[in-house]
Amino acid sequence: MSQLPEQPADISVPTSADVARLAGVSRATVSYVLNNNSTVRISEPTRRRVREAASDLGYVPHAAARSLRAGHTRMVLLAATHVPAGPLHQRFHQDLQTDLRRLDYTVVQYGSVGLDADEAVRAWAELRPVAVVSPGGITLTPQGIGVLTRSGAKAVITLGPEPVDGAHALVMDQRQVGSCAATHLLSRGRRRIGVVMPQDPGLAVFSEPRLAGALRAVEESGTDARIQPLPLRYEEESAGELAGRWRTLGLDAVFAYNDEYAMLLMRALQDAGVQVPAETAVIGADDLMLGRLLRPRLSSVRMELATAQPLAEMIDRLVQHPSGAPERHDLLRARSVPRESS
Repeated sequence: MSQLPEQPADISVPTSADVARLAGVSRATVSYVLNNNSTVRISEPTRRRVREAASDLGYVPHAAARSLRAGHTRMVLLAATHVPAGPLHQRFHQDLQTDLRRLDYTVVQYGSVGLDADEAVRAWAELRPVAVVSPGGITLTPQGIGVLTRSGAKAVITLGPEPVDGAHALVMDQRQVGSCAATHLLSRGRRRIGVVMPQDPGLAVFSEPRLAGALRAVEESGTDARIQPLPLRYEEESAGELAGRWRTLGLDAVFAYNDEYAMLLMRALQDAGVQVPAETAVIGADDLMLGRLLRPRLSSVRMELATAQPLAEMIDRLVQHPSGAPERHDLLRARSVPRESS
């Protein structure tokens, strides 16, 4: 049977009192400095002395004890799902975590693979987070939001294509992406447009709204253009099969869901002798660097996140003032980036 190694008996855990003695200040001053409390005026030399003493001793604040004193945690839970994250979501999570830590929040990513929505909510609530950010892959309900609120969450924030009753909403309307891609293809005179629909069930939360956006753009164009959904697995064999019957479909353009699917399909089309863009214009989404290295260079839809207030500051505000009505913030901005493939 494996056992944890025994710790030497003579090793003591440094305390805030040790830091205070070494820095020549009070324990309250140590607490103010290490918890980034800006309500008390402390000189920069004193702050520097406290931080140096803590570093020399290897002292870090005790999160659980701090939570008991404050009556709540400083934990923000970022729910992780099985839905494949694109570059935009990855940047969103990285930037949000960095900015929240600067505001003295502890950021925890919680995996939810294998859990349904109710199970996930109960698991999150057990950690007593002060705020929860839930992505679109998990379907929160008003009941689930109530569980989180009763457990101490002062802000429950959803990140997805649609808001949820009772929660603050960061809305990423994927219809913009499909509309932007289709509008670009229409502007190039294309009228028979395929839209790739990945056969990964986890991507439906993105692909279905993108298809809806492309359909809306065609409807609003006042042209005789049409849209045809194209099921595609992320496999060379699947792309080769689709490319092999491409000319029978009568399409002159394709919005390939994202750059990865666009690169997969464009290579298969070229292998099948279909000329890009002469016979078929191709556009993806995400604006990956790799797409710019192809020949022809890949047209894409670039997506950006934008709010009037930095997201971490917004979460902090919602935690500090939890009694307001649920807020909605539209995050997604999309624009086409034309290149040679279209």
